[in-house]
Amino acid sequence: MRTVRPALAIVGVLLVPACDTSRTPTAPITGQRSAHPNTHGRGSYSAVDLGTLGGAFSTAGAVNARGQVAGFSATASGDLHAFRWSQGAMTDLGTLGGSISLPSAINDNGQVIGLSQTAAIQTHGFLWRNGVMTDLGTLGGNDCLPRRINNSGQAVGLSTTTAGEAHAFLWTHGVMADLGTLGGPSSEATGINDAGQVVGNSTTAAGESHAFVWSHGVMTDLGTLGGPSSAAAGLHPINQRGQVVGASQVATGERHAFLWSNGVMTDLGTLGGAGSEAVAINDAGQVVGQSSTASEDDHSFLWSKGVMTDLGSLGGTSTQANAINDAGQVVGGSARATGAGHAFLWDSGVISDLGTLGGSFSSGETINNAGLIVGISATPGDAASHATLWRRRPASPQP
Repeated sequence: MRTVRPALAIVGVLLVPACDTSRTPTAPITGQRSAHPNTHGRGSYSAVDLGTLGGAFSTAGAVNARGQVAGFSATASGDLHAFRWSQGAMTDLGTLGGSISLPSAINDNGQVIGLSQTAAIQTHGFLWRNGVMTDLGTLGGNDCLPRRINNSGQAVGLSTTTAGEAHAFLWTHGVMADLGTLGGPSSEATGINDAGQVVGNSTTAAGESHAFVWSHGVMTDLGTLGGPSSAAAGLHPINQRGQVVGASQVATGERHAFLWSNGVMTDLGTLGGAGSEAVAINDAGQVVGQSSTASEDDHSFLWSKGVMTDLGSLGGTSTQANAINDAGQVVGGSARATGAGHAFLWDSGVISDLGTLGGSFSSGETINNAGLIVGISATPGDAASHATLWRRRPASPQP
């Protein structure tokens, strides 16, 4: 299980050379640039360069229902700061006194949570709302790592305690509550829905690590698929119906994707290989993730109503699905037959290349229910990597 890493060790990102920070849209990405153009009458996608906060790098990892984007960027001084992009403007969210802040999630009210270095070089969680960054505090220790926020402003994640252990927390209206564990020393919360149901992982008294759901003060062990461990992770591990996805060891030791619903954990199987994992679920109960194939390639899948579908690729041997919206559209990154990987959109059985900002690579990180996609792309000449928004262009009228 992951633990808090003091001094923000997780920011070992690749900062690329200086770049043009223009925030104007690039030329539209059409079917000519896509390995598999969209043919469903919904229009092609264009890529918008969201720019930077003055430095050479930015990336976007979250978008809400209003089209507001959260990400982080290098500044002119070389620091890394969280940002919120809204209606063409990128706002620097600042820090809690240190040089680094990173966002974790944004809700539909435009509130952003994340982590920041403090003046004391500790790692604390923050909530940014209405232009103000608030320190979420800790459970008595030095560090806090928020993961998700719901539309009521409740935040979850993990924090160190006075004993130095990492525990899952729920932060509500200024109060951080310790959610405890399944009997072991550590736990983490990885998601929360609008009903306040929290999903995460915890060590048990037997020393195993199991996924859990916490609701109304009770932490429920989700069990496993026959092996010693299970984990709920990914961008959206719980939906509004309280269904949970992740991966669990089976009796033979491999890890398989699971869906937990109404007290039952279901093995979603694989695409013919040994292992699989689920990373997101929508409110219709459709699940996306990765699986090995019979040829030992890594492909993304969509699981719906008992059927696991291979999403294919953009010509290469591997794909990485990151998110799914309630319309069943899937985004991620895929290897191509030649060159670096590109962001993809899978929609109604067709995988489409979303292209880049002019460079060689891109990746789609998430998608909202309006079909807005955010991620990262290389700029022309691979001079830099910038946060990117892909949005649908209206379909051309039929003659």
